[in-house]
Amino acid sequence: MSENTFPLHSADAIVNFYRTEVLTGQEAKHLTKSDLTPAPKPEAVQTLYMRVLHLLYRFRPECHSMVPLMENIQYPEYHEGATAIMSVYIRMQQFLPMCLVYDFSLNDLLSPKKQRTLTILSAIMNFLHFRKQRMEIALEKQAKFRSDMDRLQAYKKGILEAEKKIEILTTIPPEQQAEADELAAALAELQTNTMHECQEVNAKNDIIAELKTNNAEKNQKLTQLKVDVSNLKEDISKLKSQIVESPEELKTQMEKMRENVKNIKTSIEDTDERVVELQNMVQNMTHTEAEIQQMSNLLQDLESSMNNTKQRQEEHQELMAQYEKKQKELKNLCIEEGQLKRALAMKLDKESKQNIRRQKKREMKEQHVQDVLGQCNQIHQKREEMAEKIQEISSETQQLKAKIQSLRDVCSKETERAQALYDNLSTSIDELHRRIELHVGDLQRDVTKMAANF
Repeated sequence: MSENTFPLHSADAIVNFYRTEVLTGQEAKHLTKSDLTPAPKPEAVQTLYMRVLHLLYRFRPECHSMVPLMENIQYPEYHEGATAIMSVYIRMQQFLPMCLVYDFSLNDLLSPKKQRTLTILSAIMNFLHFRKQRMEIALEKQAKFRSDMDRLQAYKKGILEAEKKIEILTTIPPEQQAEADELAAALAELQTNTMHECQEVNAKNDIIAELKTNNAEKNQKLTQLKVDVSNLKEDISKLKSQIVESPEELKTQMEKMRENVKNIKTSIEDTDERVVELQNMVQNMTHTEAEIQQMSNLLQDLESSMNNTKQRQEEHQELMAQYEKKQKELKNLCIEEGQLKRALAMKLDKESKQNIRRQKKREMKEQHVQDVLGQCNQIHQKREEMAEKIQEISSETQQLKAKIQSLRDVCSKETERAQALYDNLSTSIDELHRRIELHVGDLQRDVTKMAANF
Protein backbone atom coordinates (compact mmCIF):
# COMPACT_ATOMS: atom_id res chain seq x y z
CA MET A 1 0.00 0.00 0.00
CA SER A 2 3.03 2.33 0.18
CA GLU A 3 3.35 2.56 -3.65
CA ASN A 4 -0.05 2.84 -5.30
CA THR A 5 -0.73 2.80 -9.06
CA PHE A 6 -3.94 4.81 -8.67
CA PRO A 7 -4.54 8.39 -7.47
CA LEU A 8 -5.52 9.01 -3.85
CA HIS A 9 -8.53 11.30 -3.46
CA SER A 10 -9.57 13.53 -0.62
CA ALA A 11 -12.43 12.72 1.72
CA ASP A 12 -14.68 15.39 0.13
CA ALA A 13 -14.14 14.01 -3.39
CA ILE A 14 -14.79 10.45 -2.19
CA VAL A 15 -17.99 11.47 -0.38
CA ASN A 16 -19.28 13.39 -3.42
CA PHE A 17 -18.45 10.49 -5.78
CA TYR A 18 -20.11 7.81 -3.64
CA ARG A 19 -23.14 10.02 -3.07
CA THR A 20 -23.71 10.48 -6.82
CA GLU A 21 -22.47 7.17 -8.32
CA VAL A 22 -22.99 4.44 -5.69
CA LEU A 23 -25.51 5.38 -3.02
CA THR A 24 -29.16 6.28 -3.56
CA GLY A 25 -31.98 7.81 -1.59
CA GLN A 26 -31.55 8.36 2.12
CA GLU A 27 -28.17 6.61 2.22
CA ALA A 28 -26.71 9.26 -0.11
CA LYS A 29 -28.17 12.05 2.02
CA HIS A 30 -26.92 10.58 5.31
CA LEU A 31 -23.33 9.97 4.12
CA THR A 32 -21.09 12.77 5.37
CA LYS A 33 -17.40 13.47 5.73
CA SER A 34 -17.59 12.71 9.46
CA ASP A 35 -18.42 9.06 8.58
CA LEU A 36 -14.89 8.68 7.14
CA THR A 37 -12.76 11.19 9.02
CA PRO A 38 -11.15 11.44 11.51
CA ALA A 39 -12.36 8.01 12.73
CA PRO A 40 -14.29 6.00 10.11
CA LYS A 41 -17.53 4.46 11.31
CA PRO A 42 -17.64 0.69 10.70
CA GLU A 43 -21.36 0.77 9.82
CA ALA A 44 -20.88 3.46 7.13
CA VAL A 45 -17.83 1.68 5.64
CA GLN A 46 -19.66 -1.67 5.58
CA THR A 47 -22.68 0.00 3.89
CA LEU A 48 -20.39 1.49 1.20
CA TYR A 49 -18.78 -1.90 0.52
CA MET A 50 -22.20 -3.59 0.30
CA ARG A 51 -23.47 -0.99 -2.17
CA VAL A 52 -20.34 -1.35 -4.31
CA LEU A 53 -20.87 -5.13 -4.43
CA HIS A 54 -24.52 -4.59 -5.31
CA LEU A 55 -23.54 -2.16 -8.12
CA LEU A 56 -20.94 -4.50 -9.62
CA TYR A 57 -22.32 -8.02 -8.93
CA ARG A 58 -26.03 -7.36 -8.24
CA PHE A 59 -25.55 -8.92 -4.81
CA ARG A 60 -28.19 -7.29 -2.61
CA PRO A 61 -27.18 -6.18 0.89
CA GLU A 62 -29.84 -8.35 2.54
CA CYS A 63 -28.31 -11.44 0.92
CA HIS A 64 -25.21 -11.04 3.09
CA SER A 65 -27.24 -11.89 6.18
CA MET A 66 -28.48 -15.24 4.83
CA VAL A 67 -26.79 -18.21 6.48
CA PRO A 68 -25.99 -21.00 3.95
CA LEU A 69 -26.55 -23.92 6.32
CA MET A 70 -24.79 -26.85 4.69
CA GLU A 71 -24.80 -28.67 7.99
CA ASN A 72 -27.13 -28.72 10.91
CA ILE A 73 -25.72 -26.10 13.30
CA GLN A 74 -27.08 -25.66 16.75
CA TYR A 75 -28.43 -22.22 17.45
CA PRO A 76 -27.89 -20.72 13.93
CA GLU A 77 -29.36 -17.43 15.12
CA TYR A 78 -26.12 -16.85 16.99
CA HIS A 79 -24.26 -16.76 13.63
CA GLU A 80 -26.47 -14.12 11.96
CA GLY A 81 -24.47 -11.17 13.22
CA ALA A 82 -21.11 -12.46 12.01
CA THR A 83 -22.46 -13.88 8.74
CA ALA A 84 -22.99 -10.47 7.07
CA ILE A 85 -19.49 -9.26 8.02
CA MET A 86 -17.83 -12.49 6.85
CA SER A 87 -19.79 -12.42 3.57
CA VAL A 88 -18.74 -8.82 2.86
CA TYR A 89 -15.16 -9.64 3.83
CA ILE A 90 -14.93 -12.69 1.52
CA ARG A 91 -16.44 -10.87 -1.48
CA MET A 92 -14.34 -7.74 -0.97
CA GLN A 93 -11.25 -9.94 -0.70
CA GLN A 94 -12.18 -11.44 -4.09
CA PHE A 95 -12.99 -8.05 -5.66
CA LEU A 96 -10.23 -5.73 -4.40
CA PRO A 97 -7.32 -7.44 -6.28
CA MET A 98 -8.96 -6.09 -9.46
CA CYS A 99 -8.55 -2.62 -7.87
CA LEU A 100 -4.86 -3.40 -7.15
CA VAL A 101 -5.45 -3.78 -3.40
CA TYR A 102 -4.08 -7.12 -2.24
CA ASP A 103 -3.95 -6.83 1.57
CA PHE A 104 -7.58 -6.37 2.59
CA SER A 105 -8.12 -7.66 6.12
CA LEU A 106 -10.99 -8.13 8.55
CA ASN A 107 -9.84 -5.14 10.61
CA ASP A 108 -10.73 -2.92 7.64
CA LEU A 109 -14.37 -3.84 8.31
CA LEU A 110 -14.48 -4.05 12.09
CA SER A 111 -12.12 -1.23 13.07
CA PRO A 112 -11.24 0.77 9.93
CA LYS A 113 -8.44 3.33 9.96
CA LYS A 114 -8.72 6.70 8.21
CA GLN A 115 -5.84 6.53 5.71
CA ARG A 116 -6.38 2.88 4.83
CA THR A 117 -10.14 3.37 4.31
CA LEU A 118 -9.51 6.39 2.05
CA THR A 119 -6.96 4.37 0.04
CA ILE A 120 -9.36 1.44 -0.47
CA LEU A 121 -12.23 3.78 -1.41
CA SER A 122 -9.91 5.63 -3.85
CA ALA A 123 -8.97 2.30 -5.46
CA ILE A 124 -12.65 1.36 -5.84
CA MET A 125 -13.36 4.86 -7.20
CA ASN A 126 -10.59 4.46 -9.80
CA PHE A 127 -11.96 1.05 -10.82
CA LEU A 128 -15.50 2.45 -11.18
CA HIS A 129 -14.18 5.28 -13.41
CA PHE A 130 -12.36 2.69 -15.54
CA ARG A 131 -15.50 0.53 -15.70
CA LYS A 132 -17.62 3.52 -16.77
CA GLN A 133 -15.18 4.41 -19.57
CA ARG A 134 -15.06 0.83 -20.83
CA MET A 135 -18.84 0.57 -20.77
CA GLU A 136 -19.09 3.77 -22.84
CA ILE A 137 -16.57 2.36 -25.35
CA ALA A 138 -18.50 -0.93 -25.49
CA LEU A 139 -21.77 0.93 -26.07
CA GLU A 140 -20.14 3.00 -28.85
CA LYS A 141 -18.83 -0.17 -30.50
CA GLN A 142 -22.25 -1.77 -30.18
CA ALA A 143 -23.91 1.27 -31.78
CA LYS A 144 -21.25 1.27 -34.54
CA PHE A 145 -21.83 -2.44 -35.13
CA ARG A 146 -25.56 -1.84 -35.44
CA SER A 147 -25.02 1.08 -37.85
CA ASP A 148 -22.62 -1.08 -39.89
CA MET A 149 -25.22 -3.82 -40.06
CA ASP A 150 -27.83 -1.26 -41.18
CA ARG A 151 -25.43 0.06 -43.85
CA LEU A 152 -24.73 -3.52 -44.96
CA GLN A 153 -28.45 -4.10 -45.41
CA ALA A 154 -28.78 -0.80 -47.31
CA TYR A 155 -25.81 -1.73 -49.54
CA LYS A 156 -27.34 -5.12 -50.24
CA LYS A 157 -30.61 -3.49 -51.23
CA GLY A 158 -28.76 -0.98 -53.46
CA ILE A 159 -26.78 -3.78 -55.12
CA LEU A 160 -29.94 -5.78 -55.76
CA GLU A 161 -31.62 -2.71 -57.28
CA ALA A 162 -28.54 -1.99 -59.45
CA GLU A 163 -28.47 -5.62 -60.62
CA LYS A 164 -32.15 -5.36 -61.52
CA LYS A 165 -31.51 -2.11 -63.46
CA ILE A 166 -28.53 -3.70 -65.26
CA GLU A 167 -30.65 -6.70 -66.19
CA ILE A 168 -33.40 -4.37 -67.45
CA LEU A 169 -30.88 -2.35 -69.49
CA THR A 170 -28.98 -5.34 -70.89
CA THR A 171 -31.93 -7.58 -71.67
CA ILE A 172 -33.96 -6.77 -74.79
CA PRO A 173 -37.68 -7.58 -74.66
CA PRO A 174 -38.74 -10.34 -77.08
CA GLU A 175 -41.22 -8.05 -78.86
CA GLN A 176 -38.35 -5.61 -79.61
CA GLN A 177 -35.76 -8.25 -80.51
CA ALA A 178 -36.60 -8.24 -84.24
CA GLU A 179 -36.54 -4.43 -84.35
CA ALA A 180 -33.20 -4.43 -82.50
CA ASP A 181 -31.76 -6.92 -84.99
CA GLU A 182 -33.02 -4.78 -87.91
CA LEU A 183 -31.51 -1.68 -86.33
CA ALA A 184 -28.21 -3.47 -85.77
CA ALA A 185 -28.14 -4.66 -89.40
CA ALA A 186 -29.10 -1.20 -90.65
CA LEU A 187 -26.43 0.35 -88.41
CA ALA A 188 -23.80 -2.06 -89.78
CA GLU A 189 -24.85 -1.31 -93.39
CA LEU A 190 -24.87 2.42 -92.63
CA GLN A 191 -21.40 2.17 -91.15
CA THR A 192 -20.08 0.40 -94.32
CA ASN A 193 -21.80 2.98 -96.57
CA THR A 194 -20.42 5.83 -94.50
CA MET A 195 -16.96 4.31 -94.74
CA HIS A 196 -17.22 4.16 -98.58
CA GLU A 197 -18.70 7.64 -98.78
CA CYS A 198 -16.00 8.96 -96.45
CA GLN A 199 -13.37 7.49 -98.79
CA GLU A 200 -15.10 9.06 -101.83
CA VAL A 201 -15.42 12.38 -100.01
CA ASN A 202 -11.74 12.28 -99.14
CA ALA A 203 -10.86 11.59 -102.82
CA LYS A 204 -13.14 14.43 -103.98
CA ASN A 205 -11.65 16.71 -101.38
CA ASP A 206 -8.20 15.91 -102.76
CA ILE A 207 -9.41 16.68 -106.33
CA ILE A 208 -11.04 19.92 -105.14
CA ALA A 209 -7.81 20.92 -103.43
CA GLU A 210 -5.89 20.29 -106.66
CA LEU A 211 -8.46 22.30 -108.69
CA LYS A 212 -8.25 25.11 -106.17
CA THR A 213 -4.48 25.22 -106.53
CA ASN A 214 -4.75 25.18 -110.33
CA ASN A 215 -7.40 27.90 -110.22
CA ALA A 216 -5.18 29.99 -107.96
CA GLU A 217 -2.31 29.56 -110.40
CA LYS A 218 -4.51 30.53 -113.38
CA ASN A 219 -5.80 33.55 -111.50
CA GLN A 220 -2.23 34.59 -110.79
CA LYS A 221 -1.38 34.19 -114.50
CA LEU A 222 -4.52 36.14 -115.46
CA THR A 223 -3.65 38.97 -113.16
CA GLN A 224 -0.11 38.89 -114.50
CA LEU A 225 -1.47 39.08 -118.07
CA LYS A 226 -3.72 41.97 -117.10
CA VAL A 227 -0.73 43.71 -115.62
CA ASP A 228 1.22 43.03 -118.80
CA VAL A 229 -1.65 44.41 -120.96
CA SER A 230 -1.79 47.53 -118.84
CA ASN A 231 1.97 47.87 -119.18
CA LEU A 232 1.73 47.39 -122.93
CA LYS A 233 -0.96 50.04 -123.17
CA GLU A 234 1.27 52.39 -121.25
CA ASP A 235 4.14 51.53 -123.59
CA ILE A 236 1.87 52.13 -126.63
CA SER A 237 0.89 55.52 -125.26
CA LYS A 238 4.54 56.34 -124.71
CA LEU A 239 5.48 55.03 -128.14
CA LYS A 240 2.75 57.05 -129.84
CA SER A 241 4.39 60.18 -128.54
CA GLN A 242 7.73 58.93 -129.95
CA ILE A 243 6.40 57.85 -133.36
CA VAL A 244 8.63 58.95 -136.28
CA GLU A 245 7.10 59.95 -139.57
CA SER A 246 9.21 57.50 -141.54
CA PRO A 247 6.91 54.95 -143.21
CA GLU A 248 9.30 52.04 -142.93
CA GLU A 249 9.66 52.38 -139.23
CA LEU A 250 5.93 52.88 -138.96
CA LYS A 251 5.30 49.69 -140.90
CA THR A 252 7.73 47.71 -138.78
CA GLN A 253 6.22 49.06 -135.60
CA MET A 254 2.72 48.36 -136.91
CA GLU A 255 3.68 44.83 -137.73
CA LYS A 256 5.17 44.42 -134.30
CA MET A 257 2.05 45.88 -132.79
CA ARG A 258 -0.11 43.56 -134.86
CA GLU A 259 1.90 40.60 -133.73
CA ASN A 260 1.64 41.77 -130.15
CA VAL A 261 -2.11 42.22 -130.57
CA LYS A 262 -2.43 38.79 -132.11
CA ASN A 263 -0.48 37.34 -129.26
CA ILE A 264 -2.60 39.22 -126.80
CA LYS A 265 -5.80 38.07 -128.55
CA THR A 266 -4.62 34.48 -128.56
CA SER A 267 -3.66 34.77 -124.89
CA ILE A 268 -7.06 36.39 -124.16
CA GLU A 269 -8.83 33.61 -126.07
CA ASP A 270 -6.79 31.07 -124.17
CA THR A 271 -7.63 32.79 -120.91
CA ASP A 272 -11.32 32.98 -121.93
CA GLU A 273 -11.30 29.29 -122.71
CA ARG A 274 -9.55 28.67 -119.43
CA VAL A 275 -12.08 30.88 -117.62
CA VAL A 276 -14.91 28.92 -119.23
CA GLU A 277 -13.26 25.70 -118.16
CA LEU A 278 -12.79 27.18 -114.67
CA GLN A 279 -16.44 28.28 -114.60
CA ASN A 280 -17.48 24.77 -115.58
CA MET A 281 -15.19 23.45 -112.91
CA VAL A 282 -16.64 25.92 -110.39
CA GLN A 283 -20.15 24.77 -111.30
CA ASN A 284 -19.00 21.20 -110.85
CA MET A 285 -17.47 22.31 -107.56
CA THR A 286 -20.76 23.84 -106.43
CA HIS A 287 -22.55 20.59 -107.31
CA THR A 288 -19.90 18.60 -105.51
CA GLU A 289 -20.10 20.99 -102.56
CA ALA A 290 -23.89 20.49 -102.43
CA GLU A 291 -23.35 16.75 -102.57
CA ILE A 292 -20.61 17.07 -99.94
CA GLN A 293 -23.00 19.18 -97.82
CA GLN A 294 -25.61 16.46 -98.09
CA MET A 295 -22.99 13.89 -97.25
CA SER A 296 -21.80 16.03 -94.35
CA ASN A 297 -25.40 16.27 -93.10
CA LEU A 298 -25.67 12.52 -93.37
CA LEU A 299 -22.33 12.21 -91.64
CA GLN A 300 -23.49 14.58 -88.91
CA ASP A 301 -26.64 12.53 -88.45
CA LEU A 302 -24.51 9.44 -88.39
CA GLU A 303 -22.11 11.12 -85.99
CA SER A 304 -25.00 12.10 -83.72
CA SER A 305 -26.30 8.52 -83.83
CA MET A 306 -22.77 7.27 -83.22
CA ASN A 307 -22.44 9.72 -80.33
CA ASN A 308 -25.73 8.46 -78.94
CA THR A 309 -24.49 4.89 -79.26
CA LYS A 310 -21.17 5.91 -77.71
CA GLN A 311 -23.02 7.62 -74.86
CA ARG A 312 -25.11 4.53 -74.37
CA GLN A 313 -21.96 2.41 -74.49
CA GLU A 314 -20.29 4.77 -72.01
CA GLU A 315 -23.36 4.61 -69.79
CA HIS A 316 -23.29 0.85 -70.15
CA GLN A 317 -19.58 0.84 -69.28
CA GLU A 318 -20.19 3.14 -66.33
CA LEU A 319 -23.00 0.89 -65.19
CA MET A 320 -20.73 -2.11 -65.65
CA ALA A 321 -17.97 -0.30 -63.71
CA GLN A 322 -20.47 0.58 -60.99
CA TYR A 323 -21.70 -2.99 -61.09
CA GLU A 324 -18.13 -4.29 -60.71
CA LYS A 325 -17.49 -1.73 -57.94
CA LYS A 326 -20.69 -2.76 -56.22
CA GLN A 327 -19.68 -6.40 -56.71
CA LYS A 328 -16.32 -5.68 -55.05
CA GLU A 329 -18.05 -3.78 -52.27
CA LEU A 330 -20.52 -6.64 -52.00
CA LYS A 331 -17.63 -9.10 -51.75
CA ASN A 332 -15.94 -6.94 -49.12
CA LEU A 333 -19.23 -6.56 -47.31
CA CYS A 334 -19.81 -10.30 -47.62
CA ILE A 335 -16.36 -10.88 -46.16
CA GLU A 336 -17.10 -8.39 -43.40
CA GLU A 337 -20.51 -9.99 -42.98
CA GLY A 338 -18.86 -13.39 -42.70
CA GLN A 339 -16.41 -12.03 -40.17
CA LEU A 340 -19.20 -10.32 -38.27
CA LYS A 341 -21.32 -13.46 -38.48
CA ARG A 342 -18.41 -15.52 -37.17
CA ALA A 343 -17.84 -12.98 -34.41
CA LEU A 344 -21.58 -12.90 -33.76
CA ALA A 345 -21.70 -16.70 -33.76
CA MET A 346 -18.78 -16.81 -31.34
CA LYS A 347 -20.46 -14.19 -29.18
CA LEU A 348 -23.78 -16.02 -29.40
CA ASP A 349 -21.97 -19.25 -28.55
CA LYS A 350 -20.31 -17.56 -25.62
CA GLU A 351 -23.59 -15.99 -24.67
CA SER A 352 -25.38 -19.35 -24.92
CA LYS A 353 -22.67 -20.95 -22.83
CA GLN A 354 -22.87 -18.12 -20.35
CA ASN A 355 -26.65 -18.40 -20.38
CA ILE A 356 -26.34 -22.13 -19.76
CA ARG A 357 -23.88 -21.44 -16.97
CA ARG A 358 -26.10 -18.72 -15.61
CA GLN A 359 -29.09 -21.01 -15.90
CA LYS A 360 -27.19 -23.73 -14.04
CA LYS A 361 -25.99 -21.24 -11.47
CA ARG A 362 -29.49 -19.84 -11.23
CA GLU A 363 -30.91 -23.34 -10.79
CA MET A 364 -28.20 -24.12 -8.26
CA LYS A 365 -28.90 -20.82 -6.51
CA GLU A 366 -32.63 -21.46 -6.63
CA GLN A 367 -32.04 -24.96 -5.31
CA HIS A 368 -29.70 -23.54 -2.75
CA VAL A 369 -32.23 -20.84 -1.93
CA GLN A 370 -34.93 -23.50 -1.63
CA ASP A 371 -32.64 -25.50 0.65
CA VAL A 372 -31.81 -22.36 2.58
CA LEU A 373 -35.48 -21.44 2.75
CA GLY A 374 -36.26 -24.96 3.93
CA GLN A 375 -33.51 -24.71 6.48
CA CYS A 376 -34.73 -21.22 7.37
CA ASN A 377 -38.22 -22.67 7.84
CA GLN A 378 -36.72 -25.36 10.04
CA ILE A 379 -34.77 -22.66 11.86
CA HIS A 380 -37.94 -20.61 12.25
CA GLN A 381 -39.74 -23.68 13.55
CA LYS A 382 -36.89 -24.36 15.92
CA ARG A 383 -36.86 -20.68 16.78
CA GLU A 384 -40.57 -20.80 17.48
CA GLU A 385 -40.04 -23.91 19.58
CA MET A 386 -37.16 -22.20 21.33
CA ALA A 387 -39.33 -19.10 21.73
CA GLU A 388 -42.08 -21.25 23.25
CA LYS A 389 -39.52 -22.87 25.51
CA ILE A 390 -38.09 -19.48 26.33
CA GLN A 391 -41.65 -18.25 26.98
CA GLU A 392 -42.26 -21.20 29.28
CA ILE A 393 -38.91 -20.65 30.95
CA SER A 394 -39.64 -16.92 31.22
CA SER A 395 -43.03 -17.71 32.76
CA GLU A 396 -41.33 -20.14 35.14
CA THR A 397 -38.70 -17.53 35.87
CA GLN A 398 -41.45 -15.00 36.51
CA GLN A 399 -43.08 -17.43 38.87
CA LEU A 400 -39.72 -18.14 40.50
CA LYS A 401 -39.06 -14.43 40.65
CA ALA A 402 -42.46 -13.94 42.30
CA LYS A 403 -41.69 -16.74 44.77
CA ILE A 404 -38.21 -15.33 45.32
CA GLN A 405 -39.71 -11.91 45.84
CA SER A 406 -42.22 -13.32 48.35
CA LEU A 407 -39.44 -15.28 50.02
CA ARG A 408 -37.34 -12.15 50.02
CA ASP A 409 -40.19 -10.28 51.63
CA VAL A 410 -40.57 -13.07 54.21
CA CYS A 411 -36.81 -13.16 54.68
CA SER A 412 -36.69 -9.41 55.05
CA LYS A 413 -39.40 -9.61 57.66
CA GLU A 414 -37.62 -12.48 59.40
CA THR A 415 -34.34 -10.62 59.15
CA GLU A 416 -35.99 -7.58 60.63
CA ARG A 417 -37.35 -9.75 63.44
CA ALA A 418 -34.00 -11.46 63.82
CA GLN A 419 -32.31 -8.06 63.73
CA ALA A 420 -34.67 -6.85 66.44
CA LEU A 421 -34.05 -10.04 68.44
CA TYR A 422 -30.36 -9.64 67.78
CA ASP A 423 -30.45 -6.07 68.92
CA ASN A 424 -32.39 -7.07 72.03
CA LEU A 425 -30.08 -9.99 72.55
CA SER A 426 -27.01 -7.85 72.09
CA THR A 427 -28.31 -5.24 74.48
CA SER A 428 -29.18 -7.95 77.01
CA ILE A 429 -25.78 -9.56 76.48
CA ASP A 430 -24.11 -6.22 76.90
CA GLU A 431 -26.12 -5.70 80.07
CA LEU A 432 -25.19 -9.18 81.16
CA HIS A 433 -21.52 -8.54 80.42
CA ARG A 434 -21.72 -5.30 82.36
CA ARG A 435 -23.33 -7.08 85.30
CA ILE A 436 -20.78 -9.86 85.07
CA GLU A 437 -18.00 -7.30 85.05
CA LEU A 438 -19.58 -5.63 88.06
CA HIS A 439 -19.88 -9.01 89.84
CA VAL A 440 -16.31 -9.81 88.85
CA GLY A 441 -15.18 -6.47 90.24
CA ASP A 442 -17.11 -7.13 93.44
CA LEU A 443 -15.62 -10.64 93.67
CA GLN A 444 -12.14 -9.25 93.10
CA ARG A 445 -12.67 -6.69 95.78
CA ASP A 446 -14.03 -9.39 98.14
CA VAL A 447 -11.06 -11.59 97.23
CA THR A 448 -8.65 -8.77 98.01
CA LYS A 449 -10.45 -8.15 101.26
CA MET A 450 -10.31 -11.87 102.17
CA ALA A 451 -6.69 -11.95 101.13
CA ALA A 452 -6.03 -9.00 103.40
CA ASN A 453 -7.84 -10.68 106.28
CA PHE A 454 -5.83 -13.87 105.80
